[in-house]
Amino acid sequence: MSQSSPQPERPSPSRPRDGRQDLHPGRPVAEPRDEITAAPGAIRVPEATRSPETVRASDAEREAVVERLRIASVEGRLTFEELTERTEAAYAAVTRGDLEDITADLPGMGAPGANPAPLQVKRKFSAVMGDCKERIVGRIDGPLEAVSVMGDVELDLRGAQVPTGEVSVTAHAVMGDIKIIVPDGVRVEVTGHNFLGARKVAVRDPLPGARVPVVHVTANAVMGDVKIVDDEHHAPIRRAIASWWRDRT
Repeated sequence: MSQSSPQPERPSPSRPRDGRQDLHPGRPVAEPRDEITAAPGAIRVPEATRSPETVRASDAEREAVVERLRIASVEGRLTFEELTERTEAAYAAVTRGDLEDITADLPGMGAPGANPAPLQVKRKFSAVMGDCKERIVGRIDGPLEAVSVMGDVELDLRGAQVPTGEVSVTAHAVMGDIKIIVPDGVRVEVTGHNFLGARKVAVRDPLPGARVPVVHVTANAVMGDVKIVDDEHHAPIRRAIASWWRDRT
């Protein structure tokens, strides 16, 4: 009876380390590196590769945009209303992309200045037993004066150019009414006296600490009214109807 010859011993298959097949025999398999634990749901992206729309703006960047807007106003590129609106938007901006949108139509710093609006020559507006309505679109570089004697004066400053970012108005109302319309977001400072009259301010308060345009009003009312209103409080019924019509169409 013949005895079977012993079979050569087969090497037992080894399990690939870490579930990876060694495709290149002889080459050492790299050991797994420690993983960086991140907050749940957070994706870490290098700042250099992020878009401006996602990078948050700093206070210094907001102030730089406000200064650029001020210079654009000095150069005659922005009206008083545009300067105020964009300044308010700059302080409310969240990302760098928001800030870039605010200055997208402005040239870079050091560009030749635009032609400013013509100088506002008429400085005094008066109504004696009558009405006076003025919408200023010229360049204001000095104080204005409004006088009402048994009449009504309406002074609209929204379309003016104000290189300094400040407007001073002296208002005298004697048995009459004076209304001064200012852009939304300006800071209004009122001084003066009243005798059997009223001084009223209906404007939205700007952001605390914001460097916004200022309107100084010296209001003297004798049996009359001096009222300062912003665009939001001027003709609210007409604005509501216009907004309703826009939404409808």
